[in-house]
Amino acid sequence: MQHRIIVLGAGYTGASAAGRLARRLRREDVSITLVNAEPDFVERVRMHQLAAGQDLPRRPLAEMFAGTGVALKLARVTGVDADRRTVTVLDADGTEEELPYDTLVYALGSAWNDHGVPGVAEHAHDIAGRPGALRLRERLAGLDAGQPVVVVGGGLTGVEAASEIAEARPDLDVALVAAGGLGDWLSPKGRRHLRAVFDRLGVTVHEQTEVTAVSADHVTTAGGATIPAAVTVWTAGFAVHPLAQATTLQVGDTGQIVVDGTMRSVSHPDVYAIGDAALVMGPGDKPLRMSCASGIPTAWQAADALAARLTGGKLPKVPLRYFNQCVSLGRRDGLIQYVTADDRAVRAALTGRMAAVYKELICKGAAWGVAHPTTGLPTRRRRVVQEPARVEEPAVRAAA
Repeated sequence: MQHRIIVLGAGYTGASAAGRLARRLRREDVSITLVNAEPDFVERVRMHQLAAGQDLPRRPLAEMFAGTGVALKLARVTGVDADRRTVTVLDADGTEEELPYDTLVYALGSAWNDHGVPGVAEHAHDIAGRPGALRLRERLAGLDAGQPVVVVGGGLTGVEAASEIAEARPDLDVALVAAGGLGDWLSPKGRRHLRAVFDRLGVTVHEQTEVTAVSADHVTTAGGATIPAAVTVWTAGFAVHPLAQATTLQVGDTGQIVVDGTMRSVSHPDVYAIGDAALVMGPGDKPLRMSCASGIPTAWQAADALAARLTGGKLPKVPLRYFNQCVSLGRRDGLIQYVTADDRAVRAALTGRMAAVYKELICKGAAWGVAHPTTGLPTRRRRVVQEPARVEEPAVRAAA
C-alpha cells in the first residue's frame, strides 16, 4: 500500500515541502495530497504591493503541480485528529470529508494578530493574505488626495507597507505608528537609510507609541492622543492558525506546534510542522521568527527528514541560519540588513537601488522555486522501505 502523506497549506512552506517530497519519493510508494483553501499560490511577501495597486501574476496551483504526482485538494481544513490520524476538510460546495493519513505535514501558517485591541477587527485592514490586501487596495483607491492613512506596526511588514503606499500614492498623508523606535532592530547604517527614505516619501513617524483603540476615522494611543486615519492598516504581528491548539499535539504558548530539529512533532512522530506553524529553536536558543526566510528552510528540512525516514536514508544535518533581512522600500529603494546566525544586525548593510534589485531577485527566486516544485538538480527517487520510526533519532539542530 502507498504511504499517505497529506500537506496542509500551500503557501511558501507547504508548497515547497510537497514538491520536494515528490522529487525524493517514488509515486508507486507514496501518495502526496496538498490541501489548500485557495486555487492559487499567493506571494505573501508581495501583499503590500497588491494593496498599493500593483497587479501580480496568477500562479494556479493546479498548473504548478501538474505532472508531479502531487494531488491538489481545494478545501478548507476544519479539524485534525492527531490520534486517529485524520484530517477533516470542507470544500467550496459545503461538503465535509475526512482524509486519513500516515504522515501529516502541517503548514497552515499564520494570519494577522489584533492583540485584542478594540476596534481592530471592525475598522482596520490587514495585508496578511490576498483577501485582506484586495480589500485594502479597493479602499485606498477610493481615497481623495490629502486623506490620512495610518500603518500600525514598526516591523518589516509595517515598514514595507508604509513606504509602498506612500510611493504609490504621494497625494495621501501616510503615517507609521511604532511601539519602539523606527528600525530599532537595524544597524546604525540601516536606521539612517530607513529614516532618509521615509523623509523623502513624506511618511510621518510616531515612535514609542502604542495604539490602544482603532475607530473608523482615527486611532487612539496609550497617552490618550488621537491620530486621524481615513484608513488604518494593522501590521502589528502575526498569530498562528488556531487549529493546532484544538488537537492533542503539543503546542507552545503561541499555539505553534513544538518540533524537534527535523520539524517532527515531539508528541506525535507522524506529524511534521513547518513555517509559522512550528515552534523551532534556532541559534542562541531563540525561536525562529515567523517569516519566509525561516519557513522555506524548515520545509526543506522536514521533507528531507521524512524522505530519509521512509527510505532508510540519512537524516539531514545541514546547518540552517539567518544571513540577512531583505526590506523593500517602494519599488526603487530597499535595504538589505546583514545579520548574525541568530538574526542580530551587524554593521554591514546594502541600501538604495541595488538593495531593491537584490530584494526583487530574492522574491522572484522564492516564487520560482515554489512554482517549479520538481525542477532542479537531478534527484533519484528512492523506494520506501520503512514506516517513520516511532522513536526519535538524535535531533538535528535547526535554524534559518
